Amino acid sequence: MFTASWRSLLRVFRAPADQDPLSAALGRLERQVMEVVWQRESVSVRDVQERMPRRVAYTTVMTTMDRLFKKGMLERDRGGRAFRYRAAYTRRDVEKAVAASLLRALLDGGGAARPMLSNLVDAIGEQDTALLDELEALVREKRRLVDLKANPE
Repeated sequence: MFTASWRSLLRVFRAPADQDPLSAALGRLERQVMEVVWQRESVSVRDVQERMPRRVAYTTVMTTMDRLFKKGMLERDRGGRAFRYRAAYTRRDVEKAVAASLLRALLDGGGAARPMLSNLVDAIGEQDTALLDELEALVREKRRLVDLKANPE
């Protein structure tokens, strides 16, 4: 059986800097399939097909789920004549990997990071000053750890 790892999840979301990582990793139909799978512990292709938001052919769902398996997003076991699938990662894990990939792409973009980070801080400050304080504390802690690593005592 396939065992998911954080590193393999991040590999799924590596995309050229000019592409949206989620769109590069998962198409619309793949995202819809994952939404159905995340709602259940274990599903068959038929289970997913019946719960799709729009009518999709069985073979299309089967092909999509096979692709998601090959990308490492789904795990599967044979249950009788058909496979039973389950999510290899929680929705939260996927969201974290996508966010990390977006940030990597942003920071690899040269000077593009400063305006984006400035807008992020502005938006947080306007919406939630407690979150802004938390962000400041996280930055201070990270700076302390980086300094400690650079200058071990």
